[in-house]
Amino acid sequence: MSFLQDNLVTDSLNQVQQQAVQLAPAVEDQNLIQLLMKGGWIMIPIVILFFIGLVIFIERYITIRNASKSDGNLMAQIKSNVLSGKLDSAIAVCRSSNSALARMLQKGLTRVGRPIRDIEGAIENAGKLEVSRLEKNINILGIIAGIAPMLGFVGTIFGVIQIFREVEIAGGIDIGTVSGGLYVKMIASASGLTIGILAYIGYHILNMMVERLILKMETEAVEFIDLLDEPGV
Repeated sequence: MSFLQDNLVTDSLNQVQQQAVQLAPAVEDQNLIQLLMKGGWIMIPIVILFFIGLVIFIERYITIRNASKSDGNLMAQIKSNVLSGKLDSAIAVCRSSNSALARMLQKGLTRVGRPIRDIEGAIENAGKLEVSRLEKNINILGIIAGIAPMLGFVGTIFGVIQIFREVEIAGGIDIGTVSGGLYVKMIASASGLTIGILAYIGYHILNMMVERLILKMETEAVEFIDLLDEPGV
């Protein structure tokens, strides 16, 4: 009896090893795209959200970075021309720079001769317009950060519903089918959460860049107004 039991245990172990060897190549052969596609149809909108967020982040990052590039001589040239009474030359300097700060100061230069309050209002309005241009589409990243995880959870829920429906039809629970199905459906949740986190990070990175630029523009605007308050201007 002991001999027969040993043979049965040995045969069982051999069968398990053979099954593991057969399953291992199938798992190893799966690439990332094939693994993601196992998440079901819900992966299509999740992937679309990923590419939309990526395009928006890259485009806004480049735009804000270019707008943040500082011309160290800009304010010095404007100050020199204003103190010399050469307003046209100061406006020409702003036009040649073609940056958010230069366009804002140019709007103030065109109002020189009017009350300071009018000049401040013109600069403030121009600054708001520039900030609105910089913040364009950034809120979409915030929307993606909220929607992507929810889509992932929806995919998982539909997957669980499908698994229990198959169990009901089969009339019994196969732990391999249930665990395998859950493994596949959890891909949707993992993908949605990952894309949501990336979109959330990108959203705050761009907002921080815009805030730094706003602070810089406000500082230069105050310096420009102080310049106009100097005697002889």
